[in-house]
Amino acid sequence: MTKQRQMHLGAFMRPVSLHTGAWRYPRSFPDANFNFSHLKSFIQKLEAAKFDAFFMADHLAVLNMPIEALKRSQTVTSFEPFTLLSALAAVTERIGLAATASTTFDAPYHVARRFASLDHISNGRAAWNIVTTANPDAALNFGFDEHVEHGERYKRAREFYDVVTGLWDSFADDAFIQDQESGIFVDPEKMHVLDHKGEELSVRGPLNIARPVQGWPVIVQAGQSEPGRQLAAETAEVVFCAPRDIDAAKALYSDIKGRMSDFGRSRDHLKMLPAAFVVLGDSIEEAKAKRARLDSFVHYDSAIASLSIALGHDASAFDPDKPLPDIPETNASKSGQAQVLKLAREENLTVRQLAQRYGGYAGLAFVGKPASVADEMERWIDEEASDGFNIVFPYLPQGLDDVVNLLVPELQRRGRFRKEYDGETLREHLGLPRPVNRFFE
Repeated sequence: MTKQRQMHLGAFMRPVSLHTGAWRYPRSFPDANFNFSHLKSFIQKLEAAKFDAFFMADHLAVLNMPIEALKRSQTVTSFEPFTLLSALAAVTERIGLAATASTTFDAPYHVARRFASLDHISNGRAAWNIVTTANPDAALNFGFDEHVEHGERYKRAREFYDVVTGLWDSFADDAFIQDQESGIFVDPEKMHVLDHKGEELSVRGPLNIARPVQGWPVIVQAGQSEPGRQLAAETAEVVFCAPRDIDAAKALYSDIKGRMSDFGRSRDHLKMLPAAFVVLGDSIEEAKAKRARLDSFVHYDSAIASLSIALGHDASAFDPDKPLPDIPETNASKSGQAQVLKLAREENLTVRQLAQRYGGYAGLAFVGKPASVADEMERWIDEEASDGFNIVFPYLPQGLDDVVNLLVPELQRRGRFRKEYDGETLREHLGLPRPVNRFFE
């Protein structure tokens, strides 16, 4: 009998919910996004449920929306990812710690050093989510007058990856002798000076920290544009994606994994984990009622701002009760804009209807009883639409508690999700090999 495929589960935790109305839901924690005690309890519950990873997105600007929408947003204040994850590493033992770091507005030496440090502090649980930063307002915080062009951002990202991974390989695993008798701390023959000089970057090295516990922290990639797919096929070990339905997910899964052989990579060494918004109830009707109530807390000011971000174009001047007009190509997230336009055409939505969808949560959603949600998740796994999911909670703490207490046990009962961690590191959780040091085999 063929063994059932097991799924991987991550938790999308910054912001703690992508739904604009989450902080207003009855009995939810309105400060969940910026309260360490809450976040500590969340990650410990997720670890007890054997989640693969706690995933933190990041935002490098506040003013990504009109002030009327901004005043309603829970994302205005959030912890810096490395600071928070380092603190959370000390109160957990197994769950992975994934942080976003920008290749456009950071330096590869900084990124390499931070992730190597987090990997050592956590005993091998770090992951780097590579982003090029879609938000044009971020450029204004880093000395730019305008955003870097989309293609140029991905060109820099590819070279950035080579530099960071090269820096992680600065020392052989056994370079640090620490021989008290001889007085030799490190073997210089097992230290490599990268001396990288490329089109975008110049970095000498070596990194001033031992090679990470995992060799390299796990590489995560989130772009779905053509350059993003190519970068994922070449470099990623986890793809955090946002397909709207199973057919789109299967096409993305096949496309990215199908490119991997061109780079001598195994399909099994990349896990596709789409975002999945999960709302549970004792019945499908109750779950739908929870979703409807949650959506009712979204103000139009927030909704139209969310639509503008997804479009990469200000939608506030559009007639709310007419179809979406023609939109110029964006320099922000091209895949995000393409999904909006596809949804608007397929469902013939007005601007108001489209905004309300994006003001709440417009992506993949599983709404129902634990058994029915588990059925749908199994279908995605069996039909190779995904290797698991990055769960988006509708509100905190109740939405997280429902998933941990109701859905996870159902998946475990079916043999689809682990009951115990098999290893110590995030790579072991995900079934990924430890990279060979390119300079010291």
